[in-house]
Amino acid sequence: MSRSPLRRARSALRAFLAQEAAGGMVLMAAAAFALIFANSGLASAYFAFLHHETGPVLARAIGPMTVHLWINDGLMAVFFLLVGLEIKRELVDGQLASPARRRLPIIAAGAGMAIPALVFLAITGGAPALSPGWAIPAATDIAFAIGVLALLGKRVSPALKLFLTTVAIVDDCGAVAIIALVYSHGIDWIALAGAVGTILILFTLNRRGVVALWPYLLGFVCLWWLVLLSGVHATVAGVIAAALIPVTISRGAPDAAHSPLHRLEHALSPWVAFGIVPLFAFANAGVSLLGVSAATLGDPLVLGIAGGLFLGKQAGIVGGVALAERLGIAKRPKGMRWMQLYGVGLLAGIGFTMSLFIGGLAFPGDAQLQDSVKIGVLGGSILSAIAGYIVLRYIAPRTNGA
Repeated sequence: MSRSPLRRARSALRAFLAQEAAGGMVLMAAAAFALIFANSGLASAYFAFLHHETGPVLARAIGPMTVHLWINDGLMAVFFLLVGLEIKRELVDGQLASPARRRLPIIAAGAGMAIPALVFLAITGGAPALSPGWAIPAATDIAFAIGVLALLGKRVSPALKLFLTTVAIVDDCGAVAIIALVYSHGIDWIALAGAVGTILILFTLNRRGVVALWPYLLGFVCLWWLVLLSGVHATVAGVIAAALIPVTISRGAPDAAHSPLHRLEHALSPWVAFGIVPLFAFANAGVSLLGVSAATLGDPLVLGIAGGLFLGKQAGIVGGVALAERLGIAKRPKGMRWMQLYGVGLLAGIGFTMSLFIGGLAFPGDAQLQDSVKIGVLGGSILSAIAGYIVLRYIAPRTNGA
């Protein structure tokens, strides 16, 4: 007997959350190893490996390709391809498919990005040298956050996990838009025209009903290279290519085995969760803590990022939901209490992967500022994770209020 669409959708959600949780654990371990390597006798070998030049020069604007660039500009494009597939699945045939379902996550995510940015700017005093980092605390790391939720087991309801997941997916949309619009410089219009031509070819394949994946993957590689040459950040190519992958709509069960989007998403997901994202963390979370003092922790950039993640995220998400309910625009998911929502708002302050990524774009070539970014992101994310865990583990279960 075939399963109902609702049951298939729930199974897809359980599988997604289970993989995100496991990936989050591996991500935490990779970040810990990066810190250990960067603060041990292997530090010089660690940094030398990341800056080792390898492969051809793909774009004169960025110079010789290093291991670090291959990870950040190459492998992370595949990460963004998967992010784009998840976004499209949710928008076309998932939790964000209807306007009514979109309202609350969009409001929560929008406020959860705006308020951290404002907190960052307030703490840094609008200093011109630091202002490019305003978007760093605006992002949420879904894998890390779901990994913390996994530690709570059945104490956290599926509705709570689903809310955090959908908010993080909308958050990803905003982060991609910010990367494309704010952190792209020196546009090469010829390369950009070639990228537009590639997009039109992929669009034509989609419209003609081509379901084989290899033409789309070949187009993705070409698009990535052209976008890299154009000056727009190359990872944006992943999201654009994902939007053009065909999806089979199946009434709330977008896990149909014959859907091209489903097949590609499931093929990429383990590689991204257990390979690419941990490798990114290992390459970007390593920061030497030698010489870190109270003065370092009081640095405006460090405080701005940590404060934006820890204070701004919880204020934005909880405040956004409260305002939406007050105005009658949207309501909390059934059974979600305010203290549970507060715990989720805290966990959304785990920025990590996307925050580190944006930090690298905000301060390219400035090792000192990038170290401050790493300390701020690590501090804010760890504080958010611990506080969120405590609230959901010990405080929320004792709260009976609506």
